[in-house]
Amino acid sequence: MSADMAEGTRNARLMTLPGVYAPQHDTLLLLAALNREDIGPNTEVLDVGTGSGALALHAARRGARVTAVDVAWRALVTARLNALLHRRHITVQRSDLLSALPGRSYDLVICNPPYVPSPLGRLPGHGAARAWEAGRDGRAILDRVCETAPAALRPGGRLLLVHSGLCDSEATLRRLSDAGLRACVSHRALVPLGPVLRSRLRWLREAGLVDQGETSEELVVIRAEQA
Repeated sequence: MSADMAEGTRNARLMTLPGVYAPQHDTLLLLAALNREDIGPNTEVLDVGTGSGALALHAARRGARVTAVDVAWRALVTARLNALLHRRHITVQRSDLLSALPGRSYDLVICNPPYVPSPLGRLPGHGAARAWEAGRDGRAILDRVCETAPAALRPGGRLLLVHSGLCDSEATLRRLSDAGLRACVSHRALVPLGPVLRSRLRWLREAGLVDQGETSEELVVIRAEQA
């Protein structure tokens, strides 16, 4: 087992309250990207949409000063409890993406946003589905991250953003590049379709997002750096 996977296995045993997104394939891929970043005691990290706090805890283990935000109260409670259980100091606060952090900037912003394409015409206002539902093209939250995250990066600051290839990674690269960041796909992984995607497979095929007979999706980590 690789060091990344061993760390991911430890994170998978984190406590998660009902309705809180537990670490999955996208968490592990973002963890692998995080492990390649230069992080130390003077590094300020922001984990946007922290969920269980898995990625925030890993950054704290490496010595970073970490702020973790989420819009869901249960996620905030879960992240705080996991920080206590693992004896790591993390600043946890409620924020809809970066709305509660005006004027703040960081060396590293990490984000695992909702990105699952959905036949629903609106985003859920509560419940577990808020962790994955992201509009018909899966970009309802991604586009907001691309719009707001660049202002939160210090000179030389980095953004690590994970999402499904179903959401058009080229669109993410264009938006971040248009915002003045140097952006590229740093990690890719092919994973089995999860239960949410399988439950709407017919709609995904009709929408042209999944081919007939396809049983997997590509996950990507976008790495973007401030000049």
